Amino acid sequence: MEFVADFHIHSKYSRATSKRMDVENLTQWAKIKGISLLGTGDFTHHLWLEELKGKLESDNNGLFVYKDMRFILTAEISSIYSKNGRGHRIHNLIFAPSFKVVDKINNILGRLGNITSDGRPILGLDAEELARIVFDISDECVLVPGHIWTPWFSLFGSMSGFDTIEDCFGKQTSKIFALETGLSSDPAMNWRLSALDKYALISNSDSHSPQKIGREANVFDCELSYAVIMNALKTKDKSKFLYTIEFFPEEGKYHYDGHRNCKVRFSPAQTKEHDNTCPKCGKSLTVGVLNRVDKLADRPEGFVPESSIPFKNLVPLDEIISEVKGVGRGSKTVGHEYQSIIAKFGTELDVLLKASKEEVRRSISPRIAEGILRAREGRVKLLAGYDGEYGVVSLFGDEEDKAKDDDQLSFF
Repeated sequence: MEFVADFHIHSKYSRATSKRMDVENLTQWAKIKGISLLGTGDFTHHLWLEELKGKLESDNNGLFVYKDMRFILTAEISSIYSKNGRGHRIHNLIFAPSFKVVDKINNILGRLGNITSDGRPILGLDAEELARIVFDISDECVLVPGHIWTPWFSLFGSMSGFDTIEDCFGKQTSKIFALETGLSSDPAMNWRLSALDKYALISNSDSHSPQKIGREANVFDCELSYAVIMNALKTKDKSKFLYTIEFFPEEGKYHYDGHRNCKVRFSPAQTKEHDNTCPKCGKSLTVGVLNRVDKLADRPEGFVPESSIPFKNLVPLDEIISEVKGVGRGSKTVGHEYQSIIAKFGTELDVLLKASKEEVRRSISPRIAEGILRAREGRVKLLAGYDGEYGVVSLFGDEEDKAKDDDQLSFF
């Protein structure tokens, strides 16, 4: 059966997350979005784990159920440590097949650091040692390096990472078979590194609020089973792992280089011209994902490996409505229109991916329908994110620019 999975989210017990990130709201919004399998996130937090154990029932296939919504046990660990004379900050996702295994993981990690203060605990634990601990507990556990290009907290991060997977994970490297691309990169960018060809590239929302579930996700056609899903990733089986759903990577918070405090946004070429220095304050720029990919890549843009899993770039529905209406995404106007459209189509992903052009044009107001179809076709204008600031996707930017030009011509 075909289904959509979002493996990486956080609970209400993580910093800077919505209080509505509980089992009930996650289930409700996953169904609205069109997600069938959701990562629990934060299984290392004692209060969240207690809630999960009290509300989820095993389906006897390594997954867990709440009101027809399936969950997979996941957590994210932040490792901050020194190795070979340099500081590193790495985020890793852990997948576990049972609460029994989770308890064993928490028991050991709890002796190594404080795992109760935050849903995403910070440990002074080498990523290689974390991997060893997890794999020694159960060979069914899976470790996936998270948002691997983010500058400050990731495997390849310009400010805190490594140049190769082997440098980070050492003897545990052979047991890792999937990588999370993150919001600021898409698979095409990762395909430029031949060293990544053997890894499955997964995409997840890393959501801190229910409404953002599924903004990136993974589409499978296989049995809803922990073992089957993990094997589909391990083998990169194209008949089972169909494609990923992606942000336009420019919309991610770290696509370009820059300095947020000075509102300096640079392409890699501009950064090189300025010797990686902010022209306003003289401090070093935060080197973003595109620049970092360029540095490590051994292939040109546009290269597609034979083993690659396809992907589709989407713009979230509330973002499209917001641009058309000219009001914020959190406004009542956007919320009302969003719910009206979902009532007609069933789920957000049905609207954005599956509905025919005729259905979209027939059932949705013309301007919003046009925005949905433009997003599908990649007809967007992009202002890249940088140094923690989200980028901007505009579906009607060219028209607005033309209108401004027309106004200026009229003035003269």
